Amino acid sequence: MSRWNDSRGDLRWRAVARFAREGWLNWLLLLLPVSWLLELLRLPAVWVFTASALAIIPLAGLLGEATEELAHWVGPGVGGILNATLGNATELIIGFFALAAGLQQVVKASITGSIIGNILLVLGLAMLMGGWGRERQTFSRTHAGANSAMLFLAVVALVMPAVLDLVVFGSLEPTAPLVELLSLLVAVVLILTYMGSLIFSLRTHRLLLSSVPEEPRRPRLSLVESLIVLTIATAAVAIESEILVGTITEATATLGLTEFFVGVVVVAVVGNAAEHSAAVLMAIRNRMELAVTIATGSSTQVALFVAPVLVFTSFLLGQPMSLVFNGLEIVGIGLSVVALAFVVYDGESNWFEGLQLVAVYLVLALAFYFVPAA
Repeated sequence: MSRWNDSRGDLRWRAVARFAREGWLNWLLLLLPVSWLLELLRLPAVWVFTASALAIIPLAGLLGEATEELAHWVGPGVGGILNATLGNATELIIGFFALAAGLQQVVKASITGSIIGNILLVLGLAMLMGGWGRERQTFSRTHAGANSAMLFLAVVALVMPAVLDLVVFGSLEPTAPLVELLSLLVAVVLILTYMGSLIFSLRTHRLLLSSVPEEPRRPRLSLVESLIVLTIATAAVAIESEILVGTITEATATLGLTEFFVGVVVVAVVGNAAEHSAAVLMAIRNRMELAVTIATGSSTQVALFVAPVLVFTSFLLGQPMSLVFNGLEIVGIGLSVVALAFVVYDGESNWFEGLQLVAVYLVLALAFYFVPAA
């Protein structure tokens, strides 16, 4: 009996190992100990920054997969809430450490970059790769429209503190307590709206929005194993995030980049890379409905959940962060949401529409690169 139990346990942990190795991005997990060694040896910050940034990519994917496995065991209701709250755990963890280090510009830039990147880069690449060789791909207008509407609300909410600051104080420098108070109240409205969206999508209108086809499968991990993988992945992301944030200032100076550009492009792409690859893969498999859901849903989570949680955290840390973004960020978010509305309104896509979205992202990224350091 003991030998049978040992064999059974060995098989389970082999399943865990296979689970961790799945996906080509998981090869980057080899950089996890490398980044720790580089940090321990006090080697150049650029090396440490690069290694930790690349190591976070598969960790974010592993964290998301462990959350998905756990959702299988706790039921659709609780599972949906878990996916909704932990879907952007990597961005939250990086944001927490950046706030603690006083890098508020990086935090706000990563919020902007995540919203813009998911709408333009992720969805654009999905449409481009999925539509190549096909005349068109289709998806639910209802689901995409619901996410577009929530993103429009988020744009209005995120713009208002900057508008107040500009109209009343004549600048976009978030120094007035009134602007900080407005940002806190806006964060409350956003988080309440997000909670309402969960009730809408998981309970009252679940059948209306359940057009995303799911492939039935058995969980690959047990409940305990899912919790273990989730805990280890979260701890590893936290360690790597602390290393990443600790080297941002020195690394950006060495590379000649601004903290704003690193936040809006590099950190945003790193935190979402696993979702990027998942959306593109689904589109290539002609599951465009799921690809659109991944891209738009992630942007919605960042705008309505991640952003307000980080605002609350900043107040708890005694370093209030306002939702005053610079003019280029505001324009970028606004144009992204408008582009999304134009692309999804007919429920169809093709490779050229994807190319156009990617082109818009590249233009914005170039503009972000030339923004001078504050």
